[in-house]
Amino acid sequence: MKKQHWRAGNMLYPLPAVMVSCAREGEKPNIITAAWVGTICSDPAMVSVSIRPERYSYQIIRETGEFVINLTTKELAYATDYCGVRSGRDVDKFLETGLTAEKAQHLKYAPVIGESPVNIECRVTEVKELGSHHMFLAEVLGVSVDEAYLNEKGRFELNRTGLIAYSHGAYLTLGDSCGSFGYSVRKKRPGNAEAPRSTEKESRKRNEKERNFDRDARRGQEHNRRHSGKGAGKGLHRRGSGNPKGRRTSSQ
Repeated sequence: MKKQHWRAGNMLYPLPAVMVSCAREGEKPNIITAAWVGTICSDPAMVSVSIRPERYSYQIIRETGEFVINLTTKELAYATDYCGVRSGRDVDKFLETGLTAEKAQHLKYAPVIGESPVNIECRVTEVKELGSHHMFLAEVLGVSVDEAYLNEKGRFELNRTGLIAYSHGAYLTLGDSCGSFGYSVRKKRPGNAEAPRSTEKESRKRNEKERNFDRDARRGQEHNRRHSGKGAGKGLHRRGSGNPKGRRTSSQ
């Protein structure tokens, strides 16, 4: 593979294309589209959003210390792009896109976008002034999800929502699955197909059966050693030990 060598630059793609909503008290709410976003910690749940200081939303978030990350879908692609190329200084983005500003559960000012399948409410904990962008580090206070994507067991199926990503100037829908977390180390079925994932309950049952079998096997071996030549056939009957006369053993 022959490669060209370029100067340093941002080539980390694809990225989530999200709409970040914010507001000041008594003013119209605003939306800024951002791709420089990410998860930075699991416990406590924390995210980051990097914004240029000259952006209209920057000062709002800096002053209020709160914002909402709203995930986007194919149906929201137009609004996502619009909110990234128009300034809230000049237009009311909620009005122009037809999006709905709804009250957040944990924030005082910033609204959630009603049409987004997932709303992540955030409180700023730190601002890092890095250069062209300042990074807002934030704690996740709560997450709201669209009930339409809950399956019959109440599990949220995020990948059915039609999420989009941003890659090198283009908005893309997500493609077909090529695996799932941990599939590289799961036992394969014939034909090298991915083995079905067992539930946690099934795994516990299987492990318990294996432990019980090992325990019984050890007991049987000890019994045979103590009673060698004196009716050893009455011990544990294990697979592969055989029972040629079809006699009933103590394990049946």
